[in-house]
This record gives sequence, C-alpha cells and structure tokens, in this order.
Amino acid sequence: MMKLTIFAALTGTAAAFAPSAFNGVSSTAFQMSEETTVVEEPSVADVPLVEETPVVPAAMVINGWTADEALPCYGLPGAVAPLGFFDPLGFSKNTDLNTVKRLREAEVMHGRVAMMATVGYIIGESTPTITYGMDVHHTIANNQIPEVPGTVLFPFFLAINIAEALRASTGWVEPGLGPLFSLREKYYPGDIGFDPFGLKPKDGKDFANMQTKELSNGRLAMLAAAGMCAQEQVNGQGILENLG
Repeated sequence: MMKLTIFAALTGTAAAFAPSAFNGVSSTAFQMSEETTVVEEPSVADVPLVEETPVVPAAMVINGWTADEALPCYGLPGAVAPLGFFDPLGFSKNTDLNTVKRLREAEVMHGRVAMMATVGYIIGESTPTITYGMDVHHTIANNQIPEVPGTVLFPFFLAINIAEALRASTGWVEPGLGPLFSLREKYYPGDIGFDPFGLKPKDGKDFANMQTKELSNGRLAMLAAAGMCAQEQVNGQGILENLG
C-alpha cells in the first residue's frame, strides 16, 4: 500500500512538469496568425509614373500670319530684295513677341506719317493753301507752321489727338490691365480697322504682299521726308524750287 502511494505521488509530480499538448497547439496557431496578417506594401519604385503631356495652345492666326519664333521678326512681312531681312543694329534680336510687334507698329505708323509728309511738303509749297490762298510763292514748308493761325492749328492738332487716342484704344492694352507698352494679343501691328475703300485683302498671302509694299513705301518716305527737311534747312529753298 505504501509503495502504491509513493508511485502515485511521483507520477503526479512528473505530470506537472510535462509540456501541455493544448498549449503547444495554441502557440503554433498564434504564430501562424501573426504570419498571415503581415501585408507587404508596394514600394514607391514599383508604382509606375504617369507623365502628363503639356497642353500646347493653338497658334493664333491674325490676317494670315502666325508668329514663328524660328523666323526673323516672328515671320512678319517686310523682308524684301535686295537686302532681305535688314537689321544691322539688332533691334529685333533676342526679343519677345510683344517687343517685335511694338517695333513693327512704330515702323508702320512712322511710315504712314512720312508718306503724308512728303506729299505735304510739295503740296504745301507749290499749290494754293488755306493759309496763303492762291499765292503759290509762299514760305517753305519748314517755316510754315509758325505762320499758320491758331484757329487753323487747333482743329488740326485736335484731330491728330483723337486719331491717336482711337489707335491706342484699338491696339494697346490699357494701363493697369497689363504690362506697360503692351499690344493686345489679337492685334496685328498697324491694322486699326480703318479701310474706307475696302482695299484690305482677305487672303493671308495677299495681305502680306500689300503689307510689304506699304512698308517699302513707308521706309522710302521716311528717308525722303528727312532729306526734304535737311535740304530746306541748308539752302532755304522749296523742294520743287530747288529742283529748278
């Protein structure tokens, strides 16, 4: 009896230190649960990059002309033989589109004024006028303005101011609404919409041809007006009188 009691006690004690089968299964299940819940996030390098294509605005066509940065003066007409594109001082070199348009605007307007001036020199000196009546042997053109009455000069200069204000409002950006000395984006240099005889061509090539002719005549007129002014200052004679 005593032997059975000692054997039972030893068996219970050994069982207490033996590993439990349930605990082992639970630990393994827990480890499997941890392994299955791990989610790998994709790295930034694995995500394909989508490049956005920049939107290129459509080129604006004005009177058949499209600004082309690769061409002299962005492709504006006016380069004629034998000199072709003539810019010895480089005014149009490395300039933006607005500056080139502004230079062309100045050239066109000065050319138009010079064409009227050359005609005015001859008519003012050699034909009957408002100031001198039927007497055609009057003062040379350089000295006529001081002799013109104020009642004639006032409406004359008023008309010039109105014309210039209309031109500025047509082609130029108003002060405060954009950079100073800027032409409107849709404005073609010199095209102020004044065409009472309907001479403006509708075809782009024909318009460029007429613009080139106007520029050529305007350039010649600027040289002629400067020469007439200098000649009268030198010898004090009228244009036709100097020719004999």
